[in-house]
Amino acid sequence: MRFAAGSSPRRKANRKTNPEGSMTLMEHLYELRNRLFVALSAIAVGGILGFIWWGVSPFGVPSLGDLLTGPYCALPSTLRLTPNGRCQLLQTAPFEVFTLRMQVGVAAGAVVTAPIWIYQIWAFITPGLYAKERKFALTFVGTASALFAAGAVLAYYVVPRGLSFLANLGGGQFITALTGESYVSFLLTMLAVFGLTFELPLLVVMLNRVGVLPYEKLKRWQRGILFGLFVVAAVATPGNDPISMLALAFALVVLFEAAVLIARAHDRAVARRRVEQGWDDLDPDEPSPLDHQVEPVPPDDATPRYDDAT
Repeated sequence: MRFAAGSSPRRKANRKTNPEGSMTLMEHLYELRNRLFVALSAIAVGGILGFIWWGVSPFGVPSLGDLLTGPYCALPSTLRLTPNGRCQLLQTAPFEVFTLRMQVGVAAGAVVTAPIWIYQIWAFITPGLYAKERKFALTFVGTASALFAAGAVLAYYVVPRGLSFLANLGGGQFITALTGESYVSFLLTMLAVFGLTFELPLLVVMLNRVGVLPYEKLKRWQRGILFGLFVVAAVATPGNDPISMLALAFALVVLFEAAVLIARAHDRAVARRRVEQGWDDLDPDEPSPLDHQVEPVPPDDATPRYDDAT
């Protein structure tokens, strides 16, 4: 059995003897191993850089530690603990800071090196796709990345408002002194929840493209879906504060309405093409107008070459 492969050195070396660029199963597994190694190495290097970035401000960019504690430090000084006159989190275990710094560094490094490891995944998958499918998949990956980033940025600016609301519930009888583990876990969860839920409208568009969710069905279910989005926002936000819930819910409503408009335009274009081609006017009891005549077989020297998989 043979598979189409990416542009690996083994494939380049066999180009003269293997013009179709096919690979055996073992060569395909070697290709997967090499690309996984490059992707994981890029994430590891990014994690080391992220660990260093924690306490360094390169080229005027705020340090990773300052970016991480920014939402907490945005609280008024009267609501948070400032033992040294500075905004600081609590460490309650000997290696808590090292673990958190490594965890955040790896996460930041994976984001910074995303073009490298995403390319490795893309280069492994794309040879098995048609040109139209590659274009469609590339658009999907780019849109999904942009939506996730938009959701994470929104969460970063919503967290201080949510923390302020929760800190003021005590009526001045409490002061906020968060441990590093609880705060980092809360912030990363908020970023992930907002980023992932921002992918829901893209899922709607994808299901509409494949015919599972036509516009008429979306229009008929619209009220129920909007109510469901508010429920998702209420359940998904880890802070359980109304500010985060409403911010996520309204953002999802706007994105969903945009997805509905895209689905409407797509279905109208499909309907217009069907009218132009006259498929809806055909009688199901009549034979198809397609040409069923067999084409002549080309001579031996003009016979197209096929992959072994075909």
